[in-house]
Formats: sequence, C-alpha cells, structure tokens
Amino acid sequence: MARKPPWHPLPAGATDRQCSSKCGLTPQYEQLEDLQKQFAAEGFSVLGFPCNQFLGQEPGSEEEIKTFCSTTYGVTFPLFSKIDVNGEHRAPLYQKLIAAAPKAVAPEGSGFYERMASKGRAPLYVDDILWNFEKFLIDRQGNVIQRFSPDMTPDDPQLVAAIKGALAQ
Repeated sequence: MARKPPWHPLPAGATDRQCSSKCGLTPQYEQLEDLQKQFAAEGFSVLGFPCNQFLGQEPGSEEEIKTFCSTTYGVTFPLFSKIDVNGEHRAPLYQKLIAAAPKAVAPEGSGFYERMASKGRAPLYVDDILWNFEKFLIDRQGNVIQRFSPDMTPDDPQLVAAIKGALAQ
C-alpha cells in the first residue's frame, strides 16, 4: 500500500493563499471570492489558510475568522485552520508549495519586498512567505504552477491569465 504524502493535493486549478483579516491587503478577500465565482464551474477553487505570523494580523479563532470573511467580504471559499507558513513549524503543505516555487512573481515595479525590508520586515530566508495574501496556483494534478506576491491582486491580468491557462490544460 502506498503511503500518503504529508500534504494533500489541492482541487483542480486551485489557488492556495495565505490570508489575514487585519492586514491592509484584506480587501483581496472580495477579489478572491470573485475568482471563486468566475471559475468554479471549470473546477477552480480558492483555498484560504489563515496565519498569524505577520504582526499578529490574524488573532481570531477559526470561527471568528470565517464569520469576518463571510460577513465582510462574502467569502464562500474554504478557510482552513490557522497554520505557520514560515519557520521551524511551517506546515507540510507550505513546505511542499515553497519547495516547488521558491520565488513569488510580483507586479512590475512593485517594490513591495523593498518596502517590507525597509520596515525591518524582510523574510528570514529568501524563499519565506513575505506577507499575508501570498498566493500559489496549483494545477489539476497538484503541481505548483506559479507563486504570486502579496501585492499582486487577484484581479491582476497576469494572475487571471495564469488561472485561465491552468484551467485550459
């Protein structure tokens, strides 16, 4: 009998994203929900993994997080238990995702990493998750296609094109 991997493949065309309810990027929830609605019929799903590792911006319980996201942004996509995405307690799922895509694609001229570094918030390791709302696009076989920076909004043409390309395969 084959052993199960310590992580579970994501649904077809899934976008896995690390999230927070107290972050300046929080309005991305609404755009992520729009992607969920736009592409769900094609097998796409957004999956949210709350994390409290970035200035404690996700302090609530699972129920508080889900209530906030559904009432404030109309989120219907799955939100999982809080996890660590960096450090020695990094969740196995994120170990796999980061190993497959160690660098995030950022919008042209972004400067997000530089702004974070200037505030003393640069990641400890080059491949660490930089901040809340970093995103991974996973294909139907569970392979990471691309990693997107926190400041690449879900409606960015580059991200939407990558989703469409993944769904067309």
